[in-house]
Amino acid sequence: MTTRAIEQTQHCNDMADVRRAIDALDDILVPLLVTRGGYMTQAARIKQHGSQVRDEERIEAIVARVRERALQEGGEPDVIEAIYRSMMEAYIAYEHREFARQHAPGEGT
Repeated sequence: MTTRAIEQTQHCNDMADVRRAIDALDDILVPLLVTRGGYMTQAARIKQHGSQVRDEERIEAIVARVRERALQEGGEPDVIEAIYRSMMEAYIAYEHREFARQHAPGEGT
C-alpha cells in the first residue's frame, strides 16, 4: 500500500524544523511550477485565438481532479482548490500575455 502524502509529514520540535521542511518542499515545488508555466507558453503558441486561453470547463475539471487527489492524499480539498484556483488565474494571465507576445505581428507564429 502506498503512503498518503499527509503521512510523510515529519514531526517538528520547533519552528526552525517547520521552516526547514517548508523550504525543502519549496525547492521541489518551484521547479515544478516553472515547468507547469512552460506548458502555458506552449498552450499560448498552439491556441489560435485569445478567447481560447480561458477554458472554464478545463478549470472545473482540474479543480475536481485536484480535490479528489487531496482527499486521497489526506489533505484539505478546500485548501487545495483555493490554491489551484489562484494558481490557474495567475497562469491564465501569464498565458494571455504570452499569447499576445507570440501572436503579435512579425513574431512568426
